[in-house]
Parts: sequence; structure tokens; C-alpha cells
Amino acid sequence: MKYKIMNNKKLNTTFCLIILTILLTVATINAQESNIGKVKLTKIAQVNDGNSYITFLGGIGNIEPLWFEGNIIPQFHLRTSKNSKLMGVLTPQIIIRMYQAESFPVRTPSYMPKITLYWLFSEKGVSDNWSLFGRLAHHSNGQAGNFYLNNGEINYKSGNFSTNYLEFGLIKTHYIADKNLAQFFRTSFEAHLPKLSDPDLRGLYSFYRWHFMFSLFKLPAEVLFNKNNIKANFSLEGKLTWMFGEVKNWGNFSLERVSVSIRFFYHPKFLEDVGLFLQYYHGPDYYNIYFTHRLNILRFGIMTETLRF
Repeated sequence: MKYKIMNNKKLNTTFCLIILTILLTVATINAQESNIGKVKLTKIAQVNDGNSYITFLGGIGNIEPLWFEGNIIPQFHLRTSKNSKLMGVLTPQIIIRMYQAESFPVRTPSYMPKITLYWLFSEKGVSDNWSLFGRLAHHSNGQAGNFYLNNGEINYKSGNFSTNYLEFGLIKTHYIADKNLAQFFRTSFEAHLPKLSDPDLRGLYSFYRWHFMFSLFKLPAEVLFNKNNIKANFSLEGKLTWMFGEVKNWGNFSLERVSVSIRFFYHPKFLEDVGLFLQYYHGPDYYNIYFTHRLNILRFGIMTETLRF
């Protein structure tokens, strides 16, 4: 009889342990979704704007010989609280290239300040969000010379390049708990304002562009233990842009209207805020007045990554 009672006690204890394990597992998953899966506007803005980086030389392809290209893109958040569903972001972005030439010149940097307003308008659970953004942006090279030289060629060294544009878009964010994946998808339309852009750009530069972007962030196994400030082990980003309007002699469905970018980023454990990236880009040069050049390059370098989940 005592033996049966002891067996019953063991069964009860085992049963309680099983129930406790299940409850702890469920609690861990719920905590994981609530803390890791919740994507706030600061994260959305950071993914949307991109990261600062420095390339090693110019890369492999048809770009001019460079010592490096640097992208400096800080963010200043304007919000009432950390959980605000409406947020403004000021971004004084600058891209510079140092050329492999005498005196190591940095020619006509791209000045790209912008102000963006984000609205998180839909939260389905904690890991499925929709947000809208609107942006007013400027892009220039800080030069005041004539766009064309006397011989009719474009004045790349001191010619004026300036344009202002509006961009409106939709961003979808999603977190897949069982695969530790954070996903971002963006589509947006960019319209340059003819009256606020250099008239010499007309017929050469696309004033209307449709953008698509996706980003995947693979998170480490630590998310199972409900840790905060988790950084992704690696990430993958793809961008595609279709350029509308009368541009040169491009046909309506010419592949010259397309630009494509694919970037892989690896974040080593021994580094805190930077990692290594490899990027392929095909399309018009994005470096201000150099837009008439068509690039086909593979490059690598170091990139900041302060995004935490």
C-alpha cells in the first residue's frame, strides 16, 4: 500500500513538473514575442534609412579607382515617448568618395539631408506591424559651376547638381518566432519637384521612381532566454527601383530603368556596433552628378549595426 502511495506521489510530482515545463515554455515564447517581436518605430526608421559604412577601395567592377566610399547617416528622433506611434526623424546624410589620384581628392560629396514622418497605424499582436512614412529630401553636390563644359560634356568636377523630392511609402514588419527571423518589406514612390530641381536634369535624370526593399535579420538562439538588446548574427537586404519618365532614349520597358542592390551583412560576436558587408549593385551611379554613369560592381567593407531586438 505504501508502495502504491509513493508511486502516486511520484506520478503527481512528474505530472506537476511536466505542467510546469509546459507553462514555462509558453511563458518564454510569449515573452520572446512581446520583447523581441515588438518592432518599434525607431527600428523601422533605422532599417528604412540604412546604415553608415566604409568600403575597402571601390570594389570590383566599372567604378572609378577609389580609396574608399563612406556613407555617414546619423538619425535624430523626434517623438513624445518610446512607445509613440507617430515619430519624426531628421537625417543629415552625406556620401563621400576619395579617389586614387594626386592629393587623394574627395570630389563633390553627396549632401542628402531629409526629414521623415512615420506613423505606426496597425499592430496585429506584437510582431505584425504596418506603418506609413512621408519624406521631404534634398540631394546636391555643393557645387555652383555650369552643368556642361564648353565642349558639351557634363562638368563632373564642379558642375551644379541639385534636386528636391517627396517620397511616400508603406512598411510591413513581421517577426517569425520559430525561426528567429525579423522581416521588413517596403514599397514607396519618389517624386522629384521640377521647379525645385536643376533644369539641366530634365530628360537625363528620372524624376519619378518606384522602390521596393526587403530585409531579413537572423537572430541568435539567445532570444529563447528572453534577453534584451539582441543583435542579429547576419542580415540580407535587397532593393529594386523602377525609374519612370522621359530619360535619355530609354524605352518604356527598358532594363536601363532598373537598379538592383543585394547586400549581405555579418556581425561577428567579438564586435559590438560594426560588422562586415558584401554588396552587389547594378544601376545608375547614385553619387550626385555622376548619375549618367551606369555601375555594375561588387564591393565589401565595414558597416555600423546598432539595431537591437
